[in-house]
Amino acid sequence: QVRFVESGGGVVQAGGSRRLSCEASGITFSSMHMAWYRQAPGKEREFVARINSSGSTNFADAGKGRFTIDRDNTRNEVYLEMNSLKPEETATYYCNRAPPPYPYWGQGTQVTVST
Repeated sequence: QVRFVESGGGVVQAGGSRRLSCEASGITFSSMHMAWYRQAPGKEREFVARINSSGSTNFADAGKGRFTIDRDNTRNEVYLEMNSLKPEETATYYCNRAPPPYPYWGQGTQVTVST
């Protein structure tokens, strides 16, 4: 079945960086457009970034110029590098298929940006 396992979260100071990883299984990863999403406390889950099977990328406005996304098809993994993090970006980060996502979500990885 479809499964996503996210990792790499933690506590980071405002202005710092964090690299998240996600391993996918149960899908033909190399042909799948993938994305990162996040959900802050009390808010809806939102799109953060996507990487197509071709390697082309797209970012939500909030992350443009600060975030990068890449993938390793040999490992079925997708990564999100976040720089200059802000306290309001404290959230649980998830990976999934690029919109529309599958209705199956991993446990996510918590990123807490401290002031």
